Amino acid sequence: MSFLPALRKELLELARTYRLLILAVVLVIFGLMSPLLAKVTPEMMRLIPGAEGIAGLIPTPTMADAITQYLKNIAQFGLLLALLLTMGSVAQEKERGTAVLVLVKPLPRPVFVLSKFAALALAFLGCLALAGLGGYVYTLVLFEPPDPLGWVAMNLLLWLYILVFVALTLLASTLVKSVVAAGGLGFGMMMVFAVLGAIPGLGKYLPGHLATWGGVLAGIALPGGLPTPWPALILSVGLIVVCLVAACIVFEKQEL
Repeated sequence: MSFLPALRKELLELARTYRLLILAVVLVIFGLMSPLLAKVTPEMMRLIPGAEGIAGLIPTPTMADAITQYLKNIAQFGLLLALLLTMGSVAQEKERGTAVLVLVKPLPRPVFVLSKFAALALAFLGCLALAGLGGYVYTLVLFEPPDPLGWVAMNLLLWLYILVFVALTLLASTLVKSVVAAGGLGFGMMMVFAVLGAIPGLGKYLPGHLATWGGVLAGIALPGGLPTPWPALILSVGLIVVCLVAACIVFEKQEL
């Protein structure tokens, strides 16, 4: 079986198990809600008894606030979905014994692993496109139109940021035989990057900096300007490649 049939199988499985639908619904909802939340938050604060003074301190929301809200929501829920959708990719098939049935076709083991990553990458790309379109339209209606090319670039950088953790979780799913263990290991990797990103001066080299770069391209002004974003881009691509190669090597040597 070649790569394309294996990829088609994985895409069909995402659709038939409703994981693709869940991914689309969650991302689109938060894509639409983000500009709306940025717009109505000050008004909601004024409706809370005793919070009028706090509401008066909140500046009038702008397009930059809508972009910031969009980035925060899509990044957070995108990473959560990356963990949930990926942790069982290989581990679940090993746990149930279905991996053996697929591999006797014969299907090369690297193709088995890479087709799963490619299917998830395409799924996230398509769903982010829908979420991005909805978020752009709502931002345009409620505030002002962001730069369209900058908005597209922001979503592509968010996509790459999410794919880093798809690759990390896929590696975790390959290393262990339990879905729960794969989820725990993947979550642990996310926490490591979160801790490292909190270290002053180090965050600009990590994948999380891609979201910041995307926000600047879409219209957020940063005090002091944006630190050089290319190291974060290079590291992110490198991490994806390393994780996929490692996953293929590990899976090639495993006894199922």
